[in-house]
Amino acid sequence: MALASGGREHFGWGADRHMTADLFDALNQNTRATGQWGKKGAPKFPEYPRPKAKKKSHKGEKKRRLSVAEIYKQLTARR
Repeated sequence: MALASGGREHFGWGADRHMTADLFDALNQNTRATGQWGKKGAPKFPEYPRPKAKKKSHKGEKKRRLSVAEIYKQLTARR
């Protein structure tokens, strides 16, 4: 699943971690929206760091299916 999402940096990013990151961002936005900031304006809170997804190329290329052996080779390769 991680390789399909974009690479090794996606390992460990299941639904629970995505929901936690979304909750963190929602709490920051709620704080920003309801705070008493005065004339200065609300500060910009940083978003929770997430891995970047690879962009898919749509140049008419057919996606090749990977065998189980090829997926295993990618998962166990040392970088």
